[in-house]
Amino acid sequence: MINRFSFCGAVIAVATVFASMATNAIACTNFIVGKNASADGSVMVTYADDSHTRYGELHHSPARTYSPGDKRQVIDWGTNEPKGWIPQVIRTYNVVGNMNENQVVIGETTWTGHSELADTTGINILDYGSLIYIALERAKTAREAIIIMTELAETYGYASTGETFSIADKNEAWMMEMIGKGGEKGALWIAVRIPDNAITAHANEPRIRKVNLKDKKNVMYAKDLIPFARKHGYFNGKDEDFSFADAFDGHAYAKRRSCDARVWSFLRRFASPEEDAAWFEWVTGNSDEPMPMWIVPNHKVTLQELQERMRDHYEDTPFAMTDDPGAGPFNAPVRFRPMKYEVDGKKYTHERPTATMQTAWSFITQSRSDLPDPIGGVIWFGTDDANTTVYMPFYCSMTEAPLQVREGEGSMTEFSMDSNFWMNNWVANQAYAGYSKMIPDIRKVQNALESSYIASRPEVEKKMMEMYREWDIDGVRKAATKEGAAIAKEATDAYRNLAQYLLVKFLDGNIKKQDADGNFITNPYGRLVRPDEAPYNEEYLKNIVEHSGERFAVKQKQ
Repeated sequence: MINRFSFCGAVIAVATVFASMATNAIACTNFIVGKNASADGSVMVTYADDSHTRYGELHHSPARTYSPGDKRQVIDWGTNEPKGWIPQVIRTYNVVGNMNENQVVIGETTWTGHSELADTTGINILDYGSLIYIALERAKTAREAIIIMTELAETYGYASTGETFSIADKNEAWMMEMIGKGGEKGALWIAVRIPDNAITAHANEPRIRKVNLKDKKNVMYAKDLIPFARKHGYFNGKDEDFSFADAFDGHAYAKRRSCDARVWSFLRRFASPEEDAAWFEWVTGNSDEPMPMWIVPNHKVTLQELQERMRDHYEDTPFAMTDDPGAGPFNAPVRFRPMKYEVDGKKYTHERPTATMQTAWSFITQSRSDLPDPIGGVIWFGTDDANTTVYMPFYCSMTEAPLQVREGEGSMTEFSMDSNFWMNNWVANQAYAGYSKMIPDIRKVQNALESSYIASRPEVEKKMMEMYREWDIDGVRKAATKEGAAIAKEATDAYRNLAQYLLVKFLDGNIKKQDADGNFITNPYGRLVRPDEAPYNEEYLKNIVEHSGERFAVKQKQ
């Protein structure tokens, strides 16, 4: 039984529910790496589910067999509101997080688009989250997932605003963009295959512009896409010049800076200085030449690099937020909300990096064609802020989610000592107030756990392969489930210990002295020696003087 402390049992007001829909929507970041662009030959997708209201838990839907005539209920992912029923298929696949047993992965980011294309009639019932998880239950490949999602949207209606999806399997990676038709049932969409040797990203802005619409192998789109855009005045050029991104959304400077800046910060790490500089001009509004949809990276991308990129705060760029007064006395790279603010009638904004405090959960997936599906598909899953989380490897063949990340075993209003989400939050929220002091201790634990998980994969997968060769598929599933449970417990226990350690070490703004083994130093009689004092940084002190004048000045003797 999970150990919980309930903070609030109040029923959430309807107004709060609708507010959370908007909060959940404009928040996420995805990276995509083709199989020939990755160091190990895997297709990789990352996704950060950034939300002020969503709890960090690992979705699991077991494989099932149904009878003809059975129905599947559609429940809105953002509000939990029942929306209707659709026919169920005879067989569904095992789904772990956002990856199914066939190594199919789906992520998303929301970009709203033209407000008149949002359905206000209720005729459409499938939101983007429902499309994702229904497709994962039913798809064998990424292409099949696209077909399933678009046919469902056409039949039952798409109920969300503009959306970009990452859809991948062990052989291919795709980007699909979709928006509704207002009061009409259906959806407008386009899907483009990412070249195997390329990488890309999307972050709350549409990214698909001019593509070869005749390339049926690598491009799919709704039959009425361009006719609809012409009819409603969103596009009036030649078909071959059609740009989905420009037809259905604007790209004002504010959006580029808060959204496409995350794409730039990712791509620049794998590009030349000249490309970096050119793309920065787009992000800062000094050029209207968009960033490319994808690039061929200047080196093969590793799993560890994607972990680092998920923790990005615009380090080593003009957007880094560690040196201004807002960083506080200990150089915090993040800001509390709201992002936008006004001083003396002038508008300002804080930067919105990939790593953010409000993340519910995030992942990095590996879909690998050189291994059988039960072993080839791994979702490296973490809860809370990607900067401080531990990415835990869970195989797509797991038949049960670990207790510490299981759906329904915790919530945003119940603190639990056994919850991975709450232990990560306990660590992270201490660090926000004392970042430069605490982050080295956090990195030690984080790096040790992640390094051990990465290093142990060959041996773990060797044993799984031995079972697989003996056709002991059930043994593989049991091994994956058992190891996943052990890893989730280990990571959660480690962060519970870390949270308590941080509280003790940095109590009341001090830093307790430690010996070479990490023990807190006491005198020969067991009394703690005087701790060190954590000095404020110079920028913070200058800011105090600037705003307080001579109030704190020490008078000198004449």
